[in-house]
Amino acid sequence: MAAGSAAGGGELNISGPTTDLLFYEGLHGAYVGDEVNIAAHMDLLIGVTPVINLEWIQKLKRDTDERGYHPEEVTRTILRRMPDYVNYIVPQFSRTDVNFQRVPLVDTSNPFALREIPLSEESLVVIHFNDHSRVHADFELLLREVPGAFRSHAQTLVVPGPQQERAMELIFKPAIRRLIEARDLARAA
Repeated sequence: MAAGSAAGGGELNISGPTTDLLFYEGLHGAYVGDEVNIAAHMDLLIGVTPVINLEWIQKLKRDTDERGYHPEEVTRTILRRMPDYVNYIVPQFSRTDVNFQRVPLVDTSNPFALREIPLSEESLVVIHFNDHSRVHADFELLLREVPGAFRSHAQTLVVPGPQQERAMELIFKPAIRRLIEARDLARAA
């Protein structure tokens, strides 16, 4: 089985001549526009995002530490991109099957003053299954198998930050198995 990955802008590096599973990581996997509907081609859409102040803290830290920008330049970039964020990025989270949103439990009220990213241990992860989700939400299993998990809403589970990977494993392994079984049945027909 080959897998490909695209980060941010959408370049795909696919190893091998055929791909049974393609994992795309980027900003536009659920984009729908006037002439393009990327979301229609996806078997499973997963949204992963921090709350907005944490997102800005992460961008400020990365762009100043790794890319050498001044904080003022990063702030201007954030402001310049805000209309695109609101009009093109945010709507995609309504099209996903499941969203994972990291919420810090420390003060992030002024992301432009903070320079440290809150740790996973200082966060909760809100996992929301959208109404149209193609992923079965086995809340009983998740509550039993993920330490510290609790239900905050009919379609929403909250887990401690360090338990995000375990929750993803429990949620997506069965979903991926079903996709592979459906593929195998289609090939056999």
